[in-house]
Amino acid sequence: MNNTRRDFIRKISGTSALIVGGMAITDAYGKTITLKSEVKISSNDNIRIALIGSGIIGHYDTDTALKVPGVELVAVCDLYKGRLERAKEKWGASIFTTRDYREILARKDVDAVLICTSDHWHDHISIDAMNAGKHVYCEKPMVHHIEEGQAVIDTQKKTGKVFQVGSQVASSVLTAEAKKIYESGVIGELCYVEATNDRSSANGAWQYTIPTDANTQTVDWDTYVGDAPKVPFDSKRFFRWRNYKDYGTGVAGDLFVHLLTNLHTITSSIGPDKIFALGELNYWKDGRDAYDLVTSLMQYPERKEHPAFQFYTRVNLADGGTSGSPAKIVGTEGIIELGHGSMKVKSFKRPKAPEFGGYDSVSTFSQAQQEESTKAYKALFSDEDKKWSYAKEITFKVPEGYDERLDHFTNFFESIRTGKKVAEDATFGLRAAAPALACNLSARLKKPILWDAEKMKIV
Repeated sequence: MNNTRRDFIRKISGTSALIVGGMAITDAYGKTITLKSEVKISSNDNIRIALIGSGIIGHYDTDTALKVPGVELVAVCDLYKGRLERAKEKWGASIFTTRDYREILARKDVDAVLICTSDHWHDHISIDAMNAGKHVYCEKPMVHHIEEGQAVIDTQKKTGKVFQVGSQVASSVLTAEAKKIYESGVIGELCYVEATNDRSSANGAWQYTIPTDANTQTVDWDTYVGDAPKVPFDSKRFFRWRNYKDYGTGVAGDLFVHLLTNLHTITSSIGPDKIFALGELNYWKDGRDAYDLVTSLMQYPERKEHPAFQFYTRVNLADGGTSGSPAKIVGTEGIIELGHGSMKVKSFKRPKAPEFGGYDSVSTFSQAQQEESTKAYKALFSDEDKKWSYAKEITFKVPEGYDERLDHFTNFFESIRTGKKVAEDATFGLRAAAPALACNLSARLKKPILWDAEKMKIV
């Protein structure tokens, strides 16, 4: 670990310098603290948005965006006729609807677009939208293939438009508190992180309902396929696109990216340098070609923000046990456990003195040497040096009804209104997406992938 970070930890750890929930951390042990969102709305300037891709997440995102004061929906694009009809039913008959996203981008009454399409359209529409002068909120992962990411970054820099990736955990109040805890040094030096996002249900495995009227008259299949391989119309490939590599990125691109976003936000890391993954299709043999089980181990090298550490992650879409295991950030002196809507911080101090006796080599020495060794140990270490120090854990929870997605959208619109930095720009988005996508590549090639996080390129 570099000296700057080590000195920082030495200065902070073990003191009451860290304030949590309005109190010193030494007074917080054993308590449950309800966190408060710090996200503020500074202006109600009207922002007119359009939704491109009116599927499940498109509805979630739009409904949430409209909760931010001053936000108005003016247009919706989708390739399925039934979803355009539903848009008018739900959001108003005056909403402009189209199957051609370019008609959305040509409208002068659209300030920003929400891109909630299949993954293989993310980069195309993001680039076209920014070039058309629109701000962009693009669902994760930012791109379908790693090599597409730099063009999105370059376009954002060239146009100066606000671009934010839609992995809402980046704006979570829990993530912000975990970052503060991590940076305080309370858990010591970071050495290991694990995070899983297992599921059990059919919906969790993306076996979504397909409408009975799905056909080439109600679905613009040719436009949907885009730059993917040309195949005959298949309603599953349209309505359950996450299950197919031609249009989605599987459990790694869809779910690992959330875990990586959380990790990178908390630790300020730019990413791993080595990724190894195994992928299998074990249970959901419904025609899909994307894995339903992926496990991965990533090596993060030492940087000024953190020491070297390993990151283990897994998604199993047919988990028969307890789904949604918490993430664990493990340090030399404690653990941060992140669950759904809650977090626990557990810290301890190892004794200064090494253990002596018990399961120890001293019992194998001659009697005389055992006595000499005991005498030397007692002379070198006091009783205080031999004590473990276990701190009571602190529990954090989010307020009732809290929605991190709303905080993420509020940050996005504040960036448009005030110019403040977004929580998850294109560079951050690629550094979160690329290691996830590299997991699919590693599983397919059955070998580690070397990643240059600085240059954002596969080595």
